[in-house]
Amino acid sequence: MAKPKLHFLSFLVFISIFLSFFYCTLSLINPYDVPNLLAVETDDISMVQSKRGSWKECDFSVGKWVLDQSYPLYDSNCPYLSTAVACQKNGRPDSEYEKWKWKPHACSIPRFDALRFLGKMRRKRILLVGDSIMRNQWESLVCLVQGVIPTDRKTVTYNGPLMAFHAMDFETSIEFFWAPLLVELKKGPENKRVLYLDLIEENARYWKGADILVFDSAHWWTHSGDTSSWDYYMVGNSIIRNMNPMVAYQKGLSTWARWVDLNLDPQRTRVIFRSMSPRHNRQNGWKCYNQKLPIQFFSHIHVPEPLVVLQGVLKRMRFPVYLQDITTMTAFRRDGHPSVYKRALSVEERQNQKPGTGLSSDCSHWCLPGVPDIWNEMLNALL
Repeated sequence: MAKPKLHFLSFLVFISIFLSFFYCTLSLINPYDVPNLLAVETDDISMVQSKRGSWKECDFSVGKWVLDQSYPLYDSNCPYLSTAVACQKNGRPDSEYEKWKWKPHACSIPRFDALRFLGKMRRKRILLVGDSIMRNQWESLVCLVQGVIPTDRKTVTYNGPLMAFHAMDFETSIEFFWAPLLVELKKGPENKRVLYLDLIEENARYWKGADILVFDSAHWWTHSGDTSSWDYYMVGNSIIRNMNPMVAYQKGLSTWARWVDLNLDPQRTRVIFRSMSPRHNRQNGWKCYNQKLPIQFFSHIHVPEPLVVLQGVLKRMRFPVYLQDITTMTAFRRDGHPSVYKRALSVEERQNQKPGTGLSSDCSHWCLPGVPDIWNEMLNALL
């Protein structure tokens, strides 16, 4: 009877070893351990573990603004800044708006490291497409990187609506393409401005070949009356003189989405759509004047209708587009706009800074250094 017992014990030992090996093998191929596209380096994006033990990427859009005296990451002497956003040069007396960093609740966004960014983007073409707020973000990104590049190893080139900053030693370009509506806006009969909701190729031909595409489009779609950029719409051969702006926006975005689905390869190109930047334009643009601190809290969170439309279009796409949601976090920052400091003021204007004096206040764009630098830190973490 000793031999059967010995065989039985040997069998138990074998089963124990096999199960241990099987368990270890499973742990090695656990899908939660596979790096997410948005979290290739755990040093770059802090991850948060759920109650069930699974790992998921951090939601950058939920958090708070914290004062960080080590900011800004460059100053207003950056040679690539437009006059309209160089608020310190234009005489803005306070500078604390430059020192706020966004802190997500469940993780942290790494500080922008220009050399590391350029190293990751070596031989890549980064293209930002959209309106003047995207131009704002492009200037921010260029200023974030240009300080580590020798003067004779960087340049800016222009090709119609396309402008490109080149870091020659890295063979990297950071480009901006002016297309505030994404689809085509043309002159029609009798010099009328026609917005073609189903045409995009005239703009999109510039986007081919980019490694990273960052889009925005919202503000121009909300203009109406005298501020509208078109006289009527066209879809196919049909002229449409009146249409709900958000219906038009949905049609225009759908044209963009079809182009992305049909023309881009997700193995070759990363596509990010930045949500709309909020404006603080009440009181005819004076709502942001003389604001020196972020808003502390909102009694309720308002989701703008263009963001709802955008989310719906992205969900129906085959191509994996990442939505960079900066809308709510940026809504806190009414202190970050140029206001009257979009240009240098005369002595008389400095003494009479109030509505009705002929001064206008810009509560749409952003002082640089400032808020768009944080959008680009988020973008860097995503890439």
